[in-house]
Amino acid sequence: MSIFVGNLPYEVSEADLKDVFADYGNVTRVHIPTDQETGRMRGFGFVEMTDEAEEDKAIETLDGAEWLGRELRVNKAKPRQESGGGARRRR
Repeated sequence: MSIFVGNLPYEVSEADLKDVFADYGNVTRVHIPTDQETGRMRGFGFVEMTDEAEEDKAIETLDGAEWLGRELRVNKAKPRQESGGGARRRR
C-alpha cells in the first residue's frame, strides 16, 4: 500500500520525508514527483512502508500535523486512474 502526502514544502527531499515516516516503521520507498517542464517539486509525495499497521499509525498521527510550516495531508493513496482523453493539451 502507498501513502499520499500532500501540502509538502517545496524544499523537502525524499530523505527528509523518509526520516519523518521512519519514526512509525520501516519505509521501503519514497517518491516525490517533479514537474516535467520545470523540474520543480509538485508539492506532494508517496511513501511505502512494509507493515499496514505502521502505515495506519503514520497516517493517523501525521494527517493535519504541521511540518516545516505546512499542514500535511496524509492518507492512503488511491490507485492512479488513466485519463480517457489521451495526451494532455498544452495551452
